Amino acid sequence: MKLWGGRFGKEVDKTAEEFGASIPFDRNLYRQDIAGSIAHARMLAKQSIISPEDSNTIIAGLEKIRARIEQGEFEFRLDREDIHMNIEAVLAEEIGSAAGRLHTGRSRNDQVALDVRLYTCSAIVTIVERIANLQETLLKLAQKWHGVIMPGYTHLQRAQPVLLSHHLLAYFEMLQRDAGRFYDCYTRTDVSPLGSGALAGVPYPLDREYVAEQLGMNAITRNSLDAVSDRDFVVETLSAAALCAVHLSRFSEEIVLWSSGEFGFIELDDAYSTGSSIMPQKKNPDMAELVRGKSGRMVGNLVSVLTMLKGLPLAYNKDMQEDKEPLFDSVETLVNSLTVFNGMVATMQIRTGTLYRAAQGSFATATDIADYLVKKGIPFRQAHEISGKLVKKCVEEGRTFADLKLEEYRMLAAEFDEDILLITVESSLGSRKTTGGTAPEQVANALTAAENLLMETRDWLKEKNTGQDERQ
Repeated sequence: MKLWGGRFGKEVDKTAEEFGASIPFDRNLYRQDIAGSIAHARMLAKQSIISPEDSNTIIAGLEKIRARIEQGEFEFRLDREDIHMNIEAVLAEEIGSAAGRLHTGRSRNDQVALDVRLYTCSAIVTIVERIANLQETLLKLAQKWHGVIMPGYTHLQRAQPVLLSHHLLAYFEMLQRDAGRFYDCYTRTDVSPLGSGALAGVPYPLDREYVAEQLGMNAITRNSLDAVSDRDFVVETLSAAALCAVHLSRFSEEIVLWSSGEFGFIELDDAYSTGSSIMPQKKNPDMAELVRGKSGRMVGNLVSVLTMLKGLPLAYNKDMQEDKEPLFDSVETLVNSLTVFNGMVATMQIRTGTLYRAAQGSFATATDIADYLVKKGIPFRQAHEISGKLVKKCVEEGRTFADLKLEEYRMLAAEFDEDILLITVESSLGSRKTTGGTAPEQVANALTAAENLLMETRDWLKEKNTGQDERQ
């Protein structure tokens, strides 16, 4: 008989039972469900709602069930619908009537809300850890290749020279914003809804703060209706995951381009490449392409949950069962993407000479020539036109700025002097001294700042990992 079957006089249709069951996926919440039940049982005894003996018996039974699940000796049954009822039913088989007291002052509505919040907090810590690992790799590579010059791009056209380390730190900054979004999401997720009941609270003298403390959570919810129906934290997590995936996708696109014969900037390690079944010469950047492709799944998961929520009245609705699979999938996909991407980037080889030649031979100092004329008193728009004519001349004659003589410069503007010949990609880099620019000293400052940000992230992780240990 169903644990809720007292009202019903007819068995559930088997097709409907299979359709409605969530145990195939919410079994992933067993640790969180047991942790929440243990905290609830302790609180019930503390408040004299159940006896200490029953509480201890319940806790021992739950710990035994957790061990059985982790040893692969627990049978998850579809007819018991979800993780909560699977555990409660087996608990009754294990300890008898005392199990029936565990659900006092609790509903599956606030129970599942707690489980998903606990899971999400743990997932956020894991994701931020992977983000920090990738940031550390980027930082090490930026330090190693500090001084390597490459062309910067706009519209996928060579634009101005930049340091490779500056380019890598741009992705460090994206990941830092990703980590910040997950920090914020963690704060709003780390709130206990237990004690809200089905929707209206419960008629028992529960100590909700005690339960939150037992679980290492920082606060309790303020409104029972909102508590059982709130999935904002799931949306926020999926949103942060989707945007992080988009950042990885953008970097992946550059890796695909850079590793091509047309660019030739990098070579990926064999361990992160694949070959062709028909073309022996091929070395494909499949891992980068997969990371790029999987970003679409995570964007889709976000849209799926937003669409599910948009028409729901208060309070809990069965539709909310559909929050878990997208959440589980995005967490797993992002963690795996960050892990694989980290290994791929850490082992790729940089062709520094190719990067430098690409920067030097692409008229990347054209803006510097215009700025030179501005300093000589020529309005920028006029200086821009003169520099453009120089580029046109070089393109038509198959030459570069380095091939031009002073006399050829002066044919377009008498203000050109000998020092125009001193403009190089190196001088261009050195002139970009504004904060956040690509000048070597500014990038050195950025490397130091990145080290400090990474240390702050590691401190956050240390604090949150300590809290996660308390919840196990």
